[in-house]
Amino acid sequence: MEAIDKILEIKHIKKSYDDVVILEDISLDIYKGEVVVLLGPSGCGKSTLLRCINGLENIQEGEINLSGERISDQTKSMHLVRQKIGMVFQSYDLFPHMTVLENIILGPLKAQKREKKAVMKEADELLNRVGLQDKRDAYPRQLSGGQKQRAAIVRALCMHPEVMLFDEVTAALDPEMVREVLDVMLELAREGSTMVIVTHEMQFARAIADRVIFLDGGQIVEESEPTAFFTSPKTERAKQFLNLFEFDAVTTVQI
Repeated sequence: MEAIDKILEIKHIKKSYDDVVILEDISLDIYKGEVVVLLGPSGCGKSTLLRCINGLENIQEGEINLSGERISDQTKSMHLVRQKIGMVFQSYDLFPHMTVLENIILGPLKAQKREKKAVMKEADELLNRVGLQDKRDAYPRQLSGGQKQRAAIVRALCMHPEVMLFDEVTAALDPEMVREVLDVMLELAREGSTMVIVTHEMQFARAIADRVIFLDGGQIVEESEPTAFFTSPKTERAKQFLNLFEFDAVTTVQI
């Protein structure tokens, strides 16, 4: 891809808690319209990396740039940066006292000062796309886990982010609810959304990724296109990791 398409630059970042190093010299470029999947064992730093990108964690060294602008040291204006980087968490984080629609329009109205009629129209269109139009006036407690997660995705999309981050968004879901969330993400990939995804859904990762980044011990151990990574990983550590999972010869998830 041409350099002009580069949207996110991560340069030699280090993250530690006291003497415990979580991320060590991580460098990674993300391009517009690309889907990058972060894989690796629990505790390897995948979720921490997403939180550093979104400014939820500070870094000790290195820098993070979004569309050519350094964002890793903008502590006073990080709320503006987060409007450009949408993040969907495992725990949904919907406000329980607000309806689905109220959760979705809060950010665009309060943070971006957009016109209410236009925001509500967009929210309804997005809810319809993810099959939640009939839940617009429901409260989070009235939704299934899959519905909550789809509402959380719509909330992030309604802010018009340049990059979407997904942190194990299916980990807390019952198996039958996983597919409805993954289908929404697959649709976003078809539409050219720029996404960085942390997941343990291996077949989904293989189907959706343009590039796989394998982390272990806070470092990038391997970087590859998905077919090569899942069929012939280059490192012994990646082979050991993949041996924990079973795969069909051809993934059943299609985009």
